[in-house]
Amino acid sequence: QVQLVESGGGLVQPGGSLRLSCAASANFFTIYTMSWYRQAPGKQRELVASITSGATTNYADSVKGRFTIYRDNAKKTVFMQMNNLSTDDTNVYYCKASRNPYDSWGQGTQVTVSS
Repeated sequence: QVQLVESGGGLVQPGGSLRLSCAASANFFTIYTMSWYRQAPGKQRELVASITSGATTNYADSVKGRFTIYRDNAKKTVFMQMNNLSTDDTNVYYCKASRNPYDSWGQGTQVTVSS
C-alpha cells in the first residue's frame, strides 16, 4: 500500500494558478503511473491528468493547454501545475498511484476558484 499526501490546494481567483503536489511513500516510485483525478459533489470522479513511469502524459480535454503534470522521482513526488483556472475547475483533487493491479489514493485537496 502506497501512502499519498496531497498539498497545494486553496482558494484562487479566476485566471489564477495553483500547483498541487502529491508525495508518495512508495518504494520503486519510478515504476508507478501517477494520476490526478477530481470530483465535485454528486458527480463521478474524473481523470484530469496522468504520467507514466516513462513520463508519457495524458490530459482531459478540458484541461489541455492549462494544466501540466510532471514528476520528480528523486523526491517521489508528482506535481500538477494549473494555470488559467476557471470556476469549473472547483473540485476536490485526488492523487492516485497505480501499479497493476493495485491503486492507492490520497485523501484529496480542495481547489476553489472564485472571485
